[in-house]
Amino acid sequence: MKNILLNWNFMRALRLLLGVIIIVQGYQAREWMYSMAGVLLSSMAIANIGCCGVGGCNVPLKKDISKSNPQEISYEEIH
Repeated sequence: MKNILLNWNFMRALRLLLGVIIIVQGYQAREWMYSMAGVLLSSMAIANIGCCGVGGCNVPLKKDISKSNPQEISYEEIH
């Protein structure tokens, strides 16, 4: 229940709005598959899940290499 009420951002609200619009348009056109797609999109917005799952698309943080001891690279000139 907490997940439904918290952490709303622009993209989550946009997905919910688009899902509701798709449901209404599918109902008016009597196209039930469109309505089902709208239900799916709306439910993903309400549950705050996406195609990648919760946090599935996060990029790992870059490691700080300044603290480590980098090895010196030597170059040879080739003629």
